[in-house]
Amino acid sequence: CTVIFTRMATKDLHKPISILFCNLAFSDLFTSFSGFWISMLFITNPDITIFGSKDMLAPYALYTMSILSTIYNLVSIGIERYLAVAESMRTRFRVARHHSIAVVLINWILAFFLGCLPLMGWNCLHTEKNVSVLYSPFCVNYLIFIAIPNVVVAFIIPLFTYLRIIIILRKRKERMKACGQATGTYKSAEIQVARTSIFIWLLALISYAPFFAGVIFDATNHQCHIDLYPGVYIFRNCTAMLITMNCLGNPIIYTLKVKTLGAKLKALKCLSTSRVRACTI
Repeated sequence: CTVIFTRMATKDLHKPISILFCNLAFSDLFTSFSGFWISMLFITNPDITIFGSKDMLAPYALYTMSILSTIYNLVSIGIERYLAVAESMRTRFRVARHHSIAVVLINWILAFFLGCLPLMGWNCLHTEKNVSVLYSPFCVNYLIFIAIPNVVVAFIIPLFTYLRIIIILRKRKERMKACGQATGTYKSAEIQVARTSIFIWLLALISYAPFFAGVIFDATNHQCHIDLYPGVYIFRNCTAMLITMNCLGNPIIYTLKVKTLGAKLKALKCLSTSRVRACTI
């Protein structure tokens, strides 16, 4: 919420990348909200989160939609950063504000469609066959259909984009060094991108790999719910906690480390006490 408020309240931060950052914060907010909804259902009626119920379809669908939106936003940010670096020497193409808005709309439409498929009928409410043990009444084939392609997208595309950015910066640094020019800026940018990409990978690995492992286990498991209680369901709750922790890590990696945002946040905090001083800052 702090990220959303700060970016919406400062006009000079309404840039293409800022729109993607703000949308990522919205996705994380929805993920946290849907996770809280599922937690309340677990507290009030644990049986429906284990054996499945029609009441679980809507919160699970919202949870899936928000996670997919977060993944697509992370991929979009990586692609935008790559285009910004790769096209910085050209004038034919620039990532404009309307491009980011279009990407945001496409991300949400795709996430909404895929996340709402169980509400449209792709569920196992009325059949015991192919039902998920961890996320009943979802079907196992739906979880595989959602998990495998999106895990590949979440890991492969950011890996490609950030590696390409590092390679481009290194090549430009070598060219400037060959011309006898200073390369401090490119060296600093290369280190920052490398550090950020490592954080992105570690956060994604810690957050989504256990969930993916749970889906694989769900697809290969042939035991009933009672035989797996409580160990597997404790693991399921831990995977949900890791995904929710990802929502806290994204603002730290992508937004709160930006010096401009920190300065604007301080200015907004001082606005109520000294408007003139804030404007000066």
